[in-house]
Amino acid sequence: MENSFSFNVYSPNSSLGISDALCSLSNNNSTPTIVCIGTDLVLGDSLGPLIGTILNKKKISAYVYGTLNAPVTAKEVSYIKDMVTSVHKNSHVITIDAGVGKADDVGLIKVNSGGLVPGLGVNKHLGSIGDIGIIGIVAEKDLDNYSLFNTTRLGLVYKMAECISSGILDYITRLETLIKSCV
Repeated sequence: MENSFSFNVYSPNSSLGISDALCSLSNNNSTPTIVCIGTDLVLGDSLGPLIGTILNKKKISAYVYGTLNAPVTAKEVSYIKDMVTSVHKNSHVITIDAGVGKADDVGLIKVNSGGLVPGLGVNKHLGSIGDIGIIGIVAEKDLDNYSLFNTTRLGLVYKMAECISSGILDYITRLETLIKSCV
């Protein structure tokens, strides 16, 4: 059964909600692996790499794949899935991607168990990746989603990246505190 949480990026408590959702969905107290999917070549699809870059700059205590300088694009999803599975065997994988949805969903951040299937919004079938998925809805679903990703507002993508990064950083801090208290 899949558990899912939704947060509006403009809510003042959305970062804390994301952190709480990650705590609730995680069944593994090991250091997580974070896979940030997307590309810096398309504004609406840059959410993942922007988050990866922010997390790395904050020196997060986690494995992070996918940044503005080294993005994990649709082409690399199957490779990165195999690599993460073999290299980080005991780690839970948090996967992040931008997505499209109904007009009313633009600005929502969805956190769910079971990872995510990147590329569905643009009719790509890349398979599932991760144990927990975070999707930022950056544009309305339309017949021509690729062009919508190009007209997405940078302010929305950046606000989502800050919000999700903050939630993940808080989650990692809480996880480290839990681990230290058990030692």
